[in-house]
Amino acid sequence: MALVYSTEGGRTCPQCRQALADCRCKAQAATAVLGDGKVRVRRETAGRKGKGVTVVLGLAMTAGELTEAAKKLKAACGTGGTVKDGTIEIQGDHLDKVMAWLTAAGFAPKRAGG
Repeated sequence: MALVYSTEGGRTCPQCRQALADCRCKAQAATAVLGDGKVRVRRETAGRKGKGVTVVLGLAMTAGELTEAAKKLKAACGTGGTVKDGTIEIQGDHLDKVMAWLTAAGFAPKRAGG
């Protein structure tokens, strides 16, 4: 059972068990590198009612850097997208554009999936 309140410090963080004012989890999560460095690009339609998205996995970036890269990729492809669970999802089938952008940015992307 996780400690959520202490009479000494008030509410506590369930992960680090420090007072919420002294919590280190959010700072560590903001500076944590999310990807493994092996950049893979694939097209997915599963769970999206047949609509395809281009997914970029494995970028070794922090959450802020990943959001900035997604913003630039969306502008390069002229479409929408999002960042979910350390991956970038670009709406539509833009595999070639994404691969070209990642190569120009200094990454070595590989196509994944069929």
